[in-house]
Amino acid sequence: MARPETESSDQDYDFRAQRLFVADDLGPDAEIRLDRERSHYVGDVIRLAVGGHIHLFNGRDGEWRAVREAGGRREAVLRCEVRLRAQTARPDLDYVFAPLKHARLDYMVQKAVEMGAGRLVPVMTRHTQPSRVNVERMRANAVEAAEQCGILSLPEVAEPVSLTRWLAALEPDRTLVFCDEAAPVDDPLAELRAAVRGPLAVLIGPEGGFDAAERTQLGRRPGTLILSLGPRILRADTAAVAALALVEAARQAGG
Repeated sequence: MARPETESSDQDYDFRAQRLFVADDLGPDAEIRLDRERSHYVGDVIRLAVGGHIHLFNGRDGEWRAVREAGGRREAVLRCEVRLRAQTARPDLDYVFAPLKHARLDYMVQKAVEMGAGRLVPVMTRHTQPSRVNVERMRANAVEAAEQCGILSLPEVAEPVSLTRWLAALEPDRTLVFCDEAAPVDDPLAELRAAVRGPLAVLIGPEGGFDAAERTQLGRRPGTLILSLGPRILRADTAAVAALALVEAARQAGG
């Protein structure tokens, strides 16, 4: 068997290729035997034929082009050929949010991952409606978003925690971007430019907003930037996209 190449150039990368997250270690000639669910996806959903190629990533070893080798109908076997992209670091951006219900939470998690969140932290506030959070479903949505959007570093998905407990454990050097509908409507992009160079946490509240005691508690923390997202009241899932887009724009503007 010929020795595989070590790495492809960016110009050779096919952004239309199917991507699949696996937990296995990836490397030259590494053989990946998929479980029944992922074998079904490879064989019956995307219909990858023997000899066909797919991109694999695991959040540790970069992205690899793999070929499907002969195997049974219920077990797809893949072999790594060439590394396409080196592993990137997880963004130092926490997205902190009051959980929503079902489909809207799915959407919010997917969009947060697409927008560059490195850590997803559900916090329980006084106006949070759902009493339970399906963390495994959140992780599945994060994987799906990473597969579809060319992301190499999967975000960490934290267990739910109370707002008070999370705030007490927040690192002193992490700027907290508190998106508050009651804040003055100024220029959020200009306010963010000075804060985006270090570690960030972006906080979006529940549908009913934060209560007065929570708002006071957040505002008293040193290193908190209280920010308006504009003159309109946004749904929490919409606010997630707006806030993270502002952060990305501020980072791009700041060089």
